[in-house]
Amino acid sequence: MKSYQSYRNLPALAGLCTLEEAMKSGLSIEICVARLKRYHYAFKRLHQIFNARITAEPIYELKMGFSLHAHLCAEHVDALRKRVGEMREPPLGLDIVPDQNLEVFFDEILAAPGTEELIAGLYGKAIPALKKALEDHVAQTNPLADAPSVRLCRFALLEVEDMLRFGRECVEKLIDSTAATKMEGWLRLLDDCLAAAGGLDGSQPAEAKDILRRHSGKGHWYDPIPRRDERFPDPYNMGVNAEVFLYDEKMPAEAKVLMIFYKRLREIDVPEMMASIIAETPGKPWGYYRDMTRQLWDEARHAMMGEVGFVQLGVDWPKKVMVNFTWSLGLNTQLSSIERHGVLYYIEQGLMPKNGKRYEWEVGVKSKNPLCALFQDYDWADEVLHARIGRDWYLKEFKNAAEGVSYGDKCWSKVLVGWRQWREEGLTRHRNWWPDCYRQACESRGVEPDPKVLAYNTTYEQVRADLKDLSASA
Repeated sequence: MKSYQSYRNLPALAGLCTLEEAMKSGLSIEICVARLKRYHYAFKRLHQIFNARITAEPIYELKMGFSLHAHLCAEHVDALRKRVGEMREPPLGLDIVPDQNLEVFFDEILAAPGTEELIAGLYGKAIPALKKALEDHVAQTNPLADAPSVRLCRFALLEVEDMLRFGRECVEKLIDSTAATKMEGWLRLLDDCLAAAGGLDGSQPAEAKDILRRHSGKGHWYDPIPRRDERFPDPYNMGVNAEVFLYDEKMPAEAKVLMIFYKRLREIDVPEMMASIIAETPGKPWGYYRDMTRQLWDEARHAMMGEVGFVQLGVDWPKKVMVNFTWSLGLNTQLSSIERHGVLYYIEQGLMPKNGKRYEWEVGVKSKNPLCALFQDYDWADEVLHARIGRDWYLKEFKNAAEGVSYGDKCWSKVLVGWRQWREEGLTRHRNWWPDCYRQACESRGVEPDPKVLAYNTTYEQVRADLKDLSASA
């Protein structure tokens, strides 16, 4: 009926599409589900890769980007799992590899030997292929019959495009012509894997290709050792105890803001540690990985809040602030994954009382630094969420909350901090960088340094970050 019109020419079909578009044949349930499963597999493997490479990636901006992208992928995995479950698919079969060539494709990127190959594989091959698959789904499916899938694809495309924009800039700035030439053969292998799989979505005829593993031939081993770029020249430095200063009632709030921003930036080590828990804890429901990765991303956000805070205060943090990795190094190399989770939960519980995150927010307000107050307002809210995540997933391993907290405290006490050893081996002098940092902040504000603040010189040799005394330093 070409003459059919909606009432008073109002938008038809709830604005989803035109009548003509709603009449196209589109994708059957069988084809739609097969494609959704492939998108699910792609997001799941991308989550694995981003998470697995956070700790050992030295470049700070990539650590932060990988943290965000792991979180986004985890959320889309969750949404796709739910959608497949709505489409006559019990059992879901989402743990089945949809194509062996796709498995090799993602295995190769996971095992990429360096940063250049990793970002070329992720942002030059995998994410562009996923973007095309999602775009094709929206274009080819019936927009009325398959409206829920179209919605998921459109939302996913928003964030996939953000990931791709970030990644392309990284590739452009980090991969020169020499590096690009060296990896040409490997990138052709990735193209061959996709061609042999019929494309990422399986919609194309599979091409006959000779697929031989290169980097992934020996499998993947998660690297738990945190690494930093050259802006972190003294990563073993434990010469400035932020917590003792922060809780000293004699110290002014304006100076405490600097310590708060230091504590935030130092939270780089939380994604480095949490990535190890996620990577080394198999067999959990997807909700576990989704929630833990959300927390990991929040901690990365907190680190970036510290970065922004120092820039606002005119502090050249790579030169004036020695951000260490000793916490993530100690936990990743000395504890099991459940022990690390115990330490994390113990710390989160310590942040809930009035002298925890609320106190830091109050310092921000008192300091009359609106950015610090804002950041701590959100940091406090995030930590409340993290405490809930711990209750949902960690406490299930214990009879009650008290037992879980006690276990975390004992696990943290097991970690040997090589304060003296690192100094004796020449890894650090535990230099007190605080006076230089404070002076520069004062210069930026045009005020004279407070002699009492300038003289602060308490280290982590004897006092832990939760203010517990240490009986000895290994």
